[in-house]
Amino acid sequence: MALLACTSLVWGMTDGPAYAAVPSSAPAASGSWTVYHGDPAGDGVAASVSAVETATAVWASPGLDGQIYGEPLVYAGRVYVATENDTVYALSATSGAVAWSAHLGPPVPASSLPCGDITPTVGITGTPVIDQSRGEIFVVADELVDGHPAHRLVGLSTASGTIEMSQSVDPPGADPAALLQRTGLTLDAGQVVFGFGGNYGDCASYRGRVAAVPETGGTPNYFTVDAAPDESQGAVWMGGAAPVVDGSGHIWVSTGNGSVHSAAHAYDDSDSVLELSASMQLVQFFAPSTWATDNSRDLDMTIAPVLLPDGQVLLAGKSRIVYLLDGAHLGGIGHQEATLGPVCGDDVDGGAAVVGMTVYLPCRAGIIAVRAASSPPGLHLLWSSGVGGGPPIVAAGLVWTIGQDGVLYGLDPATGKVRQQVTIGVPANHFPTPSVGGGLLLAACTDAVVAFAAPAPGAQATAASPTGHSACQAYPAPPAPTHVPWRYMAAGAFGALVVIIGLGSLLARRRRRAR
Repeated sequence: MALLACTSLVWGMTDGPAYAAVPSSAPAASGSWTVYHGDPAGDGVAASVSAVETATAVWASPGLDGQIYGEPLVYAGRVYVATENDTVYALSATSGAVAWSAHLGPPVPASSLPCGDITPTVGITGTPVIDQSRGEIFVVADELVDGHPAHRLVGLSTASGTIEMSQSVDPPGADPAALLQRTGLTLDAGQVVFGFGGNYGDCASYRGRVAAVPETGGTPNYFTVDAAPDESQGAVWMGGAAPVVDGSGHIWVSTGNGSVHSAAHAYDDSDSVLELSASMQLVQFFAPSTWATDNSRDLDMTIAPVLLPDGQVLLAGKSRIVYLLDGAHLGGIGHQEATLGPVCGDDVDGGAAVVGMTVYLPCRAGIIAVRAASSPPGLHLLWSSGVGGGPPIVAAGLVWTIGQDGVLYGLDPATGKVRQQVTIGVPANHFPTPSVGGGLLLAACTDAVVAFAAPAPGAQATAASPTGHSACQAYPAPPAPTHVPWRYMAAGAFGALVVIIGLGSLLARRRRRAR
């Protein structure tokens, strides 16, 4: 096992009608990874990769200028990542060196917001998206404009970092300081699509929204959760996952707790999965019969809806209950096909990985595997790993996840047992997710990106050549202390103390002789 320690060093930067839920595409091509979890359906499965080599990192990037909350993207020989300092970076996929960087504006000081848990600044939080046909990367930046927070959609040339489009995307009548753009971005029908929620703590007044903005700029379309005059909240945040786009171009999101706590009140689109048209019209929805109680207990739906290949949909969240739904007939309130759970000991947040009818879910207490069935409808818990917890992906026959301890794990998909692990450095948050492209598996620590060889079958692995000034460096890992009996640890500590006292006594005698 190797250890990669993350620091905050800054070096080497340069300016410069109801439809069945059908996944939208095959797994991501091995050379690119241009949207959260690799494809519009968010399946999180890499195309054919022969192996992932974690014994030695191929490279680690320089320390970037802020924390990384989004997933690294890969396109045309470069790795793209954005920071909470409102800077977008293009890194060489060969060496990790900065090819270009673009600082978009002053980020918002966390102290100026009514609440939240991103510090010291809030800038670009959601994973960007790349339109390969345009050679353009899109981000939503939270910026200070005339001393006030504002959200701006920016499109930049992937080749040079030149700004191609820029416009405000704050919904009419909203308080920008109360909004957090947390989801990843995706593309649908020539639009950039993303969600808005509130800051951690659900302070101030906001409404959850899904925004669709023309890639060339223009008037956004919004779908609003908790839209009635006496309602609020209903965040669309999904643990950082992007809205899911199905084969019909419809958009699927999950929503958080709303302000309505009584089932006697009209349903408010909260605590649910929503299917929307590309023009942001509600097609259908599902919410559990406990939606009002869930709202009162802050039990959001917090994963990206999982579109299964047979048309079923899987949903989960802070209640830790997994719901199986008929994608063609979500049925409104309380019409799930099956439930399972609670399935783990903590919240289930973020994007999942799906292979056939098996779904690998991002439980913060450790990745779990659930298998769905359609005839009869049912759910079965296959295993609970107890390790990792960040949204998983599948590559080279393993399930990859990053833990809050800064360890990248490769798990056996059949058993959940650890097959590979390497410490990359503590991430900035508990939603980090790796990506695969350009012959690399990429993972982010707090302010840097680490790359491991992940060649396609028949391709030669990239030689490891980490840069000397990188923010993450490889070191041999110390033996795991959990395998050392306490009495040996105590004896070792005592022995070390004796050595220290002996050295101190020897130095004292030498000083006396010197006098």
